[in-house]
Amino acid sequence: MSGWEQGLAATKTRPPLPPASLIRRSRLYDQLSHDVRFALVCAPAGSGKSTLLASWLSDRGQPAAWLQVEQADSDPTRFWSFLTQAIGQAVPLPPDLAAIVISSHGDETTVVSALVNALSDLPGRLIIVIDDYHLIANDTVHRGVERLIELCPANVQIVLASRIDPPFRLGRLRVRGQLVEVRGADLRFARHEAPALLGAAGGVLDDDLVGLLCDRTEGWAAGLVLAGLSLRSSTDPAGFVEAFSGDDHLVVEYLRDELLGSLDPADRLRLLETSILEQLSGPLVDAVTDSTGGAAWLRETAAANQLLIGLGPNWFRYHHLLRDLLRFEVDESLAGRLVELHARAAQWFEAQGDLGSAIRHRLASGDRAAAATLLLVEGQRLLQTGQVETLRRTLDELGDLVPTLNWCALLYGWCEYLTGHYTEADAWIDTMVRVSEPGFDTAVATSLRINVSLARGDVGPALALARHVDGTGQLPKHNCDLATATGAAYAWAGQADDARRVLRYASDRGATEGFHTAHVMALVYLAVLEFTEASPTAWQAADAAIAAAAACGLAAYHGVGSAYAVRANTGKDSQQAGADAEHAVAMARRWSTDLARAFVLTAFADTSLATGHDGGTQALAEAQALVGRCPDPGVVGSYLSRTAARYGATIPAPRNPHLVEQLTERELAVLHYLPTALSQRDIAKELFVSLNTTKTHCRAIYRKLGADNRQAAVQSARNLRLL
Repeated sequence: MSGWEQGLAATKTRPPLPPASLIRRSRLYDQLSHDVRFALVCAPAGSGKSTLLASWLSDRGQPAAWLQVEQADSDPTRFWSFLTQAIGQAVPLPPDLAAIVISSHGDETTVVSALVNALSDLPGRLIIVIDDYHLIANDTVHRGVERLIELCPANVQIVLASRIDPPFRLGRLRVRGQLVEVRGADLRFARHEAPALLGAAGGVLDDDLVGLLCDRTEGWAAGLVLAGLSLRSSTDPAGFVEAFSGDDHLVVEYLRDELLGSLDPADRLRLLETSILEQLSGPLVDAVTDSTGGAAWLRETAAANQLLIGLGPNWFRYHHLLRDLLRFEVDESLAGRLVELHARAAQWFEAQGDLGSAIRHRLASGDRAAAATLLLVEGQRLLQTGQVETLRRTLDELGDLVPTLNWCALLYGWCEYLTGHYTEADAWIDTMVRVSEPGFDTAVATSLRINVSLARGDVGPALALARHVDGTGQLPKHNCDLATATGAAYAWAGQADDARRVLRYASDRGATEGFHTAHVMALVYLAVLEFTEASPTAWQAADAAIAAAAACGLAAYHGVGSAYAVRANTGKDSQQAGADAEHAVAMARRWSTDLARAFVLTAFADTSLATGHDGGTQALAEAQALVGRCPDPGVVGSYLSRTAARYGATIPAPRNPHLVEQLTERELAVLHYLPTALSQRDIAKELFVSLNTTKTHCRAIYRKLGADNRQAAVQSARNLRLL
């Protein structure tokens, strides 16, 4: 991460700097310091929530993490990534925690479990503050934070600052005595505290006028600050206080008329122009305003105005009330220049390498084409860092442009696949191919095509694609995830030699390029392959996959469940095997494809039934239901049949793995249609024969392949290299 990126990230993970005239609010400090696991500071904008918490933390002098929430943080991966980064700046955390967040796509169960385990090892107390939590609009994030509150160790306190109550079960926390609440009424400033907020103007008011001003504002921090700013230019302080109304609607009028109206025109223009930014630094201000001296202007403005808040060295933000007013004024007076201002901001962020911010400003300027071009690179980064929701939201903002651009269509296909919408993912791949120019290498979508087919439990099409890209030498030309997907297709199809060759290549390349998921999953598929091939090295392969996952921070990744299932079935330690089997099922059920989940459940049943433990029969039945809806389950179907037969279940098992009798030419023709979704009637139409003839051929194929059903026949034929 570059220096500017570190500075920008610090604006989210560092408390705001306290104002020069900080007021110690001991009563509220004591309230927040109660020994409870959760504190909620809930009050309207401008009530002083952030300042209170920042000064409280400074007063305590204990380790504390701070996260300043933005609207974009509703993406679970982004939210937990920044929160773990904030915590890691306060206390030591395991180095693999960031990778766990990314690999799990911010899954609340995975992330919170890992985070709680890490926090449990802390020797001392830690406070975690999440500011502006009302900006979070994602139920997954809400569930995760509530779970973190419930499970966090006694030495950790979580504090949320919000304008509205979070959607938690607050009543239960109150009954348990685990909640401290600071509300708007608690934050009101008393008469003796007001002069500090009024600044220099406080010295020209007597006690009665200060008391009247407190009454008019109801102790509202922002109202008092704004009154102090307006009083600077007032020639009649008593008349001003008499006329001043401190509610948030009329204060805006005072802010517009008294503050903005009294500013030097150049300063006013700079405020308006920079209001399009979430955070400000000197170089960024210069770029947007096409001027110089931005750094000095920020420092001077912050020193004179509490509505420009310091976020650490060189970075600032506007108070929300001031920012909202400025943006309203921009819409009124500078609407014709918004495109230009956002374009300048986008150009600056693009030059710094922050394509995400550049895209947001391009979209704000209405330049969707430029935003889409940036997404060609940024989209891959968002996928690799697990920010699927952010990517989908950006694509949605591009609107009808997405179906016209092949890379956007492909990115949307990945979003659909990663959220379990396989039909939609297929449709986007077709769109990508349709809008691509002649000669475009559509192999960039092959990895997604293979993954979609395997996710559906349809090994045949995945195998065909794998053989094509492998046979035409395309693997070295594309990302290593294509090699992993190709190896996975070979492994689930039982093509041992090809699978070993490609998966070893994928594993080595993934490790070299730092593509951890591709590296680990290649090892997982190798373990599955060795197991289904009854290789004596299956345990070692599974153990190596699990160790690699742990080293890469992917120990909690659901895909590793298959490796745990293999290790459970091949280990000599029965206690460890039982634990591995349970862990494999828990991982697979959290989120996995039918194929992988059926494999894990069958392996669990195999382990459980062999040792006489409960649950094996139910797991076998569940696996059977999953395989039943897979068009072509590959080796998983064979493994399920063998396991069922071993324990006397009723699932048909293949009688003979060898070819009993050579297939005729017509039978071979029918055989090649069996891996497809065509019915026997459809196959008959394709071959221009009767349905009865097709049925006769199918019965002969099953007999000669030693199979009892269509799926088993397909896998037997595949093993015999007939398909």
